[in-house]
Amino acid sequence: MNMNFKGLSLFLGMLLGTTVALAQTAPNQMDLYLLIGQSNMAGRGATDAASTPDSPKMWTINRQNEWKMAADPLHQDKPAVVGVGPGLTFAQEILKKHPGRPIGLIPCAVGGSGIDDWQPGVRHEQTGIYAYDEMLARVKEAQKRGTIKGIIWHQGESDSSPEKKDAYAAKLADFFKRLRRDTHTENVPLVVGTLGDFYVAKNPDAAFINAVITDYAKNNKLVSLASASGLTHKGDDTHFDTASARELGRRYANALFERNK
Repeated sequence: MNMNFKGLSLFLGMLLGTTVALAQTAPNQMDLYLLIGQSNMAGRGATDAASTPDSPKMWTINRQNEWKMAADPLHQDKPAVVGVGPGLTFAQEILKKHPGRPIGLIPCAVGGSGIDDWQPGVRHEQTGIYAYDEMLARVKEAQKRGTIKGIIWHQGESDSSPEKKDAYAAKLADFFKRLRRDTHTENVPLVVGTLGDFYVAKNPDAAFINAVITDYAKNNKLVSLASASGLTHKGDDTHFDTASARELGRRYANALFERNK
């Protein structure tokens, strides 16, 4: 009797393990979205009950190239501080529009990264991450389970200085040209986001960066703008709070919808 009970327990344990494994198996054909930039794309908002939607239609690939159901934090750039960013809400809004198409997020933002850190072979000093190289490797792995349908970018705080701002426009254009070529996304919609008003108030050079970002969206095909106007910070004059990060995610989605009309 004791042996039978042990055997039954072992069988049930194996069955439960199999169920969990199956629950974490991502679909084979997903609409993929690449999330890139620095800390405000990675997310620094406080997590809450809404951070774990447990939706079998929303997935994310981590730095270990493992697929998990999407939940905040999506990124692993700075584990001690990473939190809510725009990516999860962006995915939820996309899913509302296309409920029959599962989503796969590719989170690759790196907090504190400047535009120069998004070059092949460059190691980001703060995190030790080779941002561009790691992104390409993760994209290649993700593309085994779907097709990239959109790219969202939020970056520029680290380039908001008198020494760096004048070169930003050319470097941004070069970056996206290389990105599209290397990821085979020449015809994929891209949404770029402006820096928060609060950051501009703290650092006037950020207004110049916002003008560059806005001009890039206006002057390039398949590029749209997500404005951060009116959003609020978490108390540090740099990072969006949870509500604002989610609102920014909605704005990214809306910009993508407008582009696809």
